[in-house]
Amino acid sequence: MNLILQATTDASTTLPIIHRIADMVGAKQLMAVNPYVDRLENHPHVYRLENITYTTALKEQIDALCMDAKIDAHFLPKTYRLSDFKLLAMDMDSTLITIECIDEIADMQGLKPQVAAITEAAMRGEIDFRTSLNQRVALLKGLDATALQRVYDERLRLSPGAEAMLKTVQQAGLQTLLVSGGFTFFTDRIKTRLQLDHTHANVLEIIDGKLTGRVLGDIVDAEEKKNTVLRTCAKLGITPKETIVMGDGANDLAMMGIAGLSVAFRAKPVVRAQADVAFNFVGLDGLAALFS
Repeated sequence: MNLILQATTDASTTLPIIHRIADMVGAKQLMAVNPYVDRLENHPHVYRLENITYTTALKEQIDALCMDAKIDAHFLPKTYRLSDFKLLAMDMDSTLITIECIDEIADMQGLKPQVAAITEAAMRGEIDFRTSLNQRVALLKGLDATALQRVYDERLRLSPGAEAMLKTVQQAGLQTLLVSGGFTFFTDRIKTRLQLDHTHANVLEIIDGKLTGRVLGDIVDAEEKKNTVLRTCAKLGITPKETIVMGDGANDLAMMGIAGLSVAFRAKPVVRAQADVAFNFVGLDGLAALFS
């Protein structure tokens, strides 16, 4: 397998660890990474070690070492090229953006702790997402809809490296899909802002300028996220294996499971364990370092 190492700190801190890992895996040399490396914003060091004999014990050793050193380590079975893929599908909350929108909306109602606790349990896979969303939205009943714009203006921020990542994949000709268990109020605005190709999310019911505490239509849960990726692939005439899918919570696992490459970003343990790649420290632009 190939082992890709991505660090966020300077050479004096990381290079000794990098060389120690190279010795552990018997790598003859540290390879130059790829033509995209100059586009990375916050990655002083990215290395690829090739033809590594993989074992579970070795991975556990390296993962522990890298976690302490704040290095992201990815074992991949082959050298990927960005041209292998035609679609990038992304979760929104806590993936493309830094916040959980529903938690911040709830804060306008003085209910953030209650809603955030349900959100966390759902993302860990402890509560069915459909049930959790209905519970959380019900708590927002009566909130003035202007709170949505306040959250977008005052609190919504893109995750580190998001714009650089999108520039790289868009220049390479990939289509982009934002599929979210959040709300169209935010996905519509992000689609325009970032020039995304496709979006799908839940619709909050608003009557007389107030949230009713209900979601209109079918809920975008784990199964619907997967089906959205499948529908988009069919529309584009591609296979799911030509997609990169990234997310952070348990409700992203179904769509990540059909991807050619699955990426966990600042993710819950259950998601990191099942993803092909986990970014714990680097930004979203670390995606570029995976490709030759």
